[in-house]
Amino acid sequence: MTSQQPAKAELRAATMAKRAEDHGKGYDAAAVTRLLEWIGPVKGAVIAGYMPIRTEISPLNAMSALSQDNTLCVPVVQGAGLPLVFHRWFPEAEMIPGAFGASVPKSAEVVTPDIVIVPLVAFDLSRGRLGYGGGFYDRTLEKLRAVNAKLRVVGFAYDAQQVSHVPLEPTDQPLDALITPTRCL
Repeated sequence: MTSQQPAKAELRAATMAKRAEDHGKGYDAAAVTRLLEWIGPVKGAVIAGYMPIRTEISPLNAMSALSQDNTLCVPVVQGAGLPLVFHRWFPEAEMIPGAFGASVPKSAEVVTPDIVIVPLVAFDLSRGRLGYGGGFYDRTLEKLRAVNAKLRVVGFAYDAQQVSHVPLEPTDQPLDALITPTRCL
């Protein structure tokens, strides 16, 4: 256990309760608009979204819009301690149950993203990100950045998930931007 883990666990519990309050209030549409503006008009890119679980803000409408001119994919957990892989996704893809309650495409076509939309539990104004604690995205982003210096990583969250400070460790990967229903950081 690292010295930051107790603080992170406490922050997770408090912020997930706030996130649950914002979930279902109709904020997703404004956030999707901002997300599409941040990504910009792209063609031929490989973009990783995610299948929302629990009370995560949903990127699915943005993913559907982006799938017209780009290849979309979603993360798939390979196992504890391993980086994620990304399987190709499209709006009509047949989905099956995956780890942690997230659906994954039945087709196992692996692709490597240029842009990654990342879910999170909490964030701060420095674009520090707190996830669920498994380190999946941190390992994955480190691996992707090692082979693609132009990788773009954007966190996607409700405003209520903002905290004054996310306790970070050397292995925590930074976000290039963060999108909420009311702003882009």
